[in-house]
Amino acid sequence: MSVALVTGASRGIGAACAVALAQAGFDVAVGYVADEAGANATVEAVRAVGCQAAVVQGDIADSAAAEAVVNAAEDALGPLDALVLNAGITRDGLMMRMSDDDWQSVIDTNLSGSFYCARAALRGMMKRRAGSIVAVSSVVGLMGNAGQVNYAAAKAGLIGMTKSLAKEAGARGVRANAIAPGYISTDMTDVLSDDIKEQLIGHTPLGRLGTPDDVAGLVAFLCSDASAFITGTVIPVDGGLGM
Repeated sequence: MSVALVTGASRGIGAACAVALAQAGFDVAVGYVADEAGANATVEAVRAVGCQAAVVQGDIADSAAAEAVVNAAEDALGPLDALVLNAGITRDGLMMRMSDDDWQSVIDTNLSGSFYCARAALRGMMKRRAGSIVAVSSVVGLMGNAGQVNYAAAKAGLIGMTKSLAKEAGARGVRANAIAPGYISTDMTDVLSDDIKEQLIGHTPLGRLGTPDDVAGLVAFLCSDASAFITGTVIPVDGGLGM
């Protein structure tokens, strides 16, 4: 049985990815920071598919905690075959008014946390000469967005990190890819007004917001052997918004 760790898997895209990976035959470690109930619900959903699951708690913005999360996942389920870097936060605001903390906290979690987890998982993957790392970036990392300079910078950084990792680790059989979701119906987008949602839908050729399942299927594919010759890519999942 293959093993995957999904960070930020207590809800939304991360939870959907965990279930999709289980449906693809992975045992899944469910990473979370604070939402224990949500993480346990994801674990139950994975087990309902017939796969093993474990919760691993830790704030990946801290280097030691991120390494502990990876180690705990492997202790619980075995060596990682796949890592999904999904954990992220937002602290939106215009640059002129953005505090140092609002900038740094988003960079620390969304970018540095992903780096710490990938670095910790990479050692074992390279020794085994196999593995897939998928970074959940964003269409905002490709296009930018007013009021999200911190989030856009972090998500763009993930793309650069992923491409560089693909070049470094490919010779050892480790693949790295990024996906760039558009606006997906999650807790993060639920706070948007109906007017803003309608504007976003109006600019999306497919005429709707995405769902977590729209993203999860691609993530499961990129973690599987079906994508064995795909690395260094950035794949939008945005209904055409970024065209």
